[in-house]
Amino acid sequence: MPKRTDLNTILIIGAGPIVIGQACEFDYSGAQACKALREEGFRVVLVNSNPATIMTDPESADAVYIEPITWQTVERIIEKERPDALLPTMGGQTALNCALDLVREGVLEKYGVEMIGASREAIDKAEDRDLFRKAMRKIGLDMPKSAIAHSMEEALQVQVQVGFPTIIRPSFTMGGSGGGIAYNKEEFVEICERGLDLSPTNELLIEESILGWKESEMEVVRDHKDNCIIICSIENLDPMGVHTGDSITVAPAQTLTDKEYQIMRDASLAVLREIGVDTGGSNVQFAINPENGRMIIIEMNPRVSRSSALASKATGFPIAKVAAKLAVGYTLDELRNEITGG
Repeated sequence: MPKRTDLNTILIIGAGPIVIGQACEFDYSGAQACKALREEGFRVVLVNSNPATIMTDPESADAVYIEPITWQTVERIIEKERPDALLPTMGGQTALNCALDLVREGVLEKYGVEMIGASREAIDKAEDRDLFRKAMRKIGLDMPKSAIAHSMEEALQVQVQVGFPTIIRPSFTMGGSGGGIAYNKEEFVEICERGLDLSPTNELLIEESILGWKESEMEVVRDHKDNCIIICSIENLDPMGVHTGDSITVAPAQTLTDKEYQIMRDASLAVLREIGVDTGGSNVQFAINPENGRMIIIEMNPRVSRSSALASKATGFPIAKVAAKLAVGYTLDELRNEITGG
């Protein structure tokens, strides 16, 4: 299916300032997306609060706004520019959260703006820890023993079931910010207070410790005709317990058996279908117990991520560029890879 003709202007939300958890990988993906969409004849409007990026160069988009990434600011830009579509998957968690705010506040509906690249339902299902847990159980994938808490009282009740050490993961935060590993009650209370404060939905996932397990990731791309490709597998040299953003990673994975790789591959595709990522790239993370081979799914990102930049460089497959073109109607079999000639 060729590109959509009902879209003229597309708004891209950037990732904002460089902080721990988000940096130049989203500048890379945003710049690639701007270039890809303009190649196809679309008018591109970009909003990003960080002027020290490639994507905010005046020639990278038809209109560039260096403004705070809040739904109120973006609403004013939408009112002025009247885009037909919003592409939020190139700016990391900041852009996804802003897009969800725009949906909740009725801004997209008010101005007739379509969200492309990821639906609200897919973002919610992937980022809301409770919905994600239920979705993974539905397709038969193993997850750590866990429970959801919305208050300190609930968190303390859950911790008794899970034991120490305990992993705390807030919903809808970037790079695991606000979360952590607690080895005793004092640390647990401190991390939970911080997590509840940082999570926009005041929701925590409290789960059993998987410290020391092997960690691997899959970079997957899917189009609206359900063509899927695994771009590459990525293995963390450091075990679970070292944040994947701090760990040395190797692509392709070096120590997976063929059976483990195939299980991981099939599981990744099942995750994308269940979450509802119809177009674009996603990152699915797994942990493997080195003692007995038990494999569990940790999380998935329904967007271009830190790992996507590494996978793009390692394989020569421009994930962000392809994801942008898939979002406007193309299918994988219609896109040529200019880097490899495939």
